[in-house]
Amino acid sequence: MAERAAVERRLNRLVADNRFTIAVFFPLVGAVTLLASAERVLIPEPLAFQPLFVLFGTAVMRLPLIVGLLPLVGRRAAAAIGLLTLYAYAVEYVGTTTGVPYGVFEYGVDLGPMLLGKVPVGLPIFFLPLVANAYLLCLLLLGDRARSALVRVPAVIATVLLMDLVLDPGAVAIGFWTYDLAAAPLPMWPYDASVGFYGVPLSNYAGWVLSATVAVVTLDRAFAWTDLRTRLTDCAFMLDDLVSFVLLWGLINAVYGQWLAVGLAGVLGVGLWRTDRFDVPPPPWC
Repeated sequence: MAERAAVERRLNRLVADNRFTIAVFFPLVGAVTLLASAERVLIPEPLAFQPLFVLFGTAVMRLPLIVGLLPLVGRRAAAAIGLLTLYAYAVEYVGTTTGVPYGVFEYGVDLGPMLLGKVPVGLPIFFLPLVANAYLLCLLLLGDRARSALVRVPAVIATVLLMDLVLDPGAVAIGFWTYDLAAAPLPMWPYDASVGFYGVPLSNYAGWVLSATVAVVTLDRAFAWTDLRTRLTDCAFMLDDLVSFVLLWGLINAVYGQWLAVGLAGVLGVGLWRTDRFDVPPPPWC
């Protein structure tokens, strides 16, 4: 236990001492690199969408969340994270194979090693933090209302959906994946079916409601929400990964003129600003 605590303290200090680099510099560099890769300008071809670079940059931006959660990860939480990892792989495999529940889509770039030739091995580091960040943000914004699971869980699900309304249009714009809009089983209101919501069918978001519900309920059972809020109070950098998300995907959507997605990223930014956590130094233990 003492050794684990010492490791946690060192990681806390590492993240706290490099908050700007992790939360601002990395996503800005990531956005520029991804845009250059998508447009095939100012970047050597072997480095365009280089999967190890993408995975490394994503892992660095996830550090504040991972290090913030680490002291709270016991056996129950570890088991839940393992189950969510298997769930993420399973639902993605079904999605890429059958088109259910997200709609017919395929990956357009190499995201590293693939399971069964269908699902990126690194998928959990992309999916699970979305849910965790949404959960943490809602705990702060809801205040005392977070005591009720009937308020807490739907609010987190809605926030995960909001995040995907920012993520998916940006990912489609740079070619991470593409959807077959002609095969979409649901209409694309308010957009024409040949366009979708910036190339993303409504069926994708219906699928995300399902995926988010399973993940949020599992996360809600894995951690005591009161412990998470206490850790949030003590650890100033715990939501920095969401700052990275807003900067990265907000900028990418802006470059492609996807202004509704940019506006939704702004909504998340306003939520972060209302938490009033980004203008004070972290305590010495965080």
